[in-house]
Amino acid sequence: MVSVSIATFLLLALSAFAQTESSLTAEQRSDILMARKMYREAVEGYKEGPLDSAVIWNKIGIAYHQMLQMDEAKRNYEKALKLNPKYAEAINNLGTIYYARRSFRRAIGQYNKALKLTPNSASIYSNLGTAQFAPRKYKEASEAYQKALSLDPEVFEHRSAYGTLLQERTVAEKARFHYYLAKTYANAGNLERAIRYIRMALEEGFKERQKLLEEPEFAKLRETAEFKELMATEPRVL
Repeated sequence: MVSVSIATFLLLALSAFAQTESSLTAEQRSDILMARKMYREAVEGYKEGPLDSAVIWNKIGIAYHQMLQMDEAKRNYEKALKLNPKYAEAINNLGTIYYARRSFRRAIGQYNKALKLTPNSASIYSNLGTAQFAPRKYKEASEAYQKALSLDPEVFEHRSAYGTLLQERTVAEKARFHYYLAKTYANAGNLERAIRYIRMALEEGFKERQKLLEEPEFAKLRETAEFKELMATEPRVL
């Protein structure tokens, strides 16, 4: 048996890693930097890639977006759309800029435009619902959330901050938002997650407890021991 010292092993491992790194494209290296939240370095790396690529400019936009440099993010999403006007991900991401600026009508318009190009995108339906939720269009938001969940049962659990499409998670009325997510999950038959989001809504100060006892979407949930226990206690408001 050949014995290899720890130092030699580490040297070999580092050499192999360096060879692997050198075989990656500038875009792939920048994707890794994005995953590590090294956004400024990622921007520099993406700019070494093909600048006639809508995907590259969209990713640069996302990097600036994560650094909260919204003007730069918007400028790069628009560059992506000049190269490919039917690039749904960039249209969606432009919508998130309008959402961040509280221009909800324009955000909704962008999400609907993106959905015409990719009608089966759960993430974009989720964003549409969130943009409708902000101006209290609760009925429309619920319908969008239900559609999103039907397309992807995990859509509301995603937490990715890189890639090509941003999913909006910032809401002002967190208690009501989690109540509507609980309602969406209950309607889809996922009682475990419905309970979890009801608990979150109550902890965040949701006051309309009577709705939980009357809304038809919660009928099956009301039969469970978990729901009865939750209703019998007074959650600690965070």
